[in-house]
This record gives sequence, structure tokens and C-alpha cells, in this order.
Amino acid sequence: MPLKRQLIERLHLEQCSCVIANNQTVMSFHERGVKDLHRLLHDQTQPLKGAFIADKVVGKGAAALMIAGEVKWVYAKVISRAALALLDSSDTEVEYEVEVAYIVNRSGTGVCPVEQLCATYTSAKDCLPAIDKFVRAQQ
Repeated sequence: MPLKRQLIERLHLEQCSCVIANNQTVMSFHERGVKDLHRLLHDQTQPLKGAFIADKVVGKGAAALMIAGEVKWVYAKVISRAALALLDSSDTEVEYEVEVAYIVNRSGTGVCPVEQLCATYTSAKDCLPAIDKFVRAQQ
């Protein structure tokens, strides 16, 4: 079975937030939001560079982190229009199941805070300081 298909199946079977494959290593993650991607980008850049990622929900913040980490391919079960536009402007290949206007916050009452933070930025690089500040405030 091709690697991309394996990652998508593992994402659904393990009910994790994302699965990342790079070289011969496959890792599953369970944090909500952008925490895992943020940590990987800042603590150990190699797991993202050239990686294949299967993710449940990709908003603009997650897309910015993936682009900054030089991810090669991403599958999203759900992706926001803003995330798709950002990824389409990069070298990252994208596959997805459902495109939505925006990612909904955890309480289901509005826009995800990271999606909202990144709304006015036009590049992944511009999104990063806002994401950094948000993640640090959550710790």
C-alpha cells in the first residue's frame, strides 16, 4: 500500500490529530490545534522537512507551520479555504476531503482563534509570530 494511503488510514484508525512520515519514521500525534506542529517546527525541524502529513483539520495556522517546516505533502480531512489558498501558493502538495469557509472553534460558536489570528496575513512567514504568541499563551 502506498505511504500516503497508509498515513490516511492510520489517521482514521488511531483517531489521532495527525500522522507524520519522514524518511523511515512515522509518528502519530494527539494534541489539539497547532501545538504538535508548532513544537516540531521549533524544537526539531527535521521531522517536517520533506515530510508527508495526514491531518484531521488544517486551518491557516497549521498550513503556515507546514509551509515553514517545508512539508512536501499534506492530506486534510477538513481544510479551510484560507489554508488551501496558502498551501496552493507554496510547494506543498495538498489533498483533502472537505473544504470549509473557516475552521470552527472548539465550542462550535465561531472561528478558531488561530484561524482568526492568521486571517489578515498573506504569507506563512507573516503568520508565525502570531502563532508563536498564541501557543506560548496556552502553556
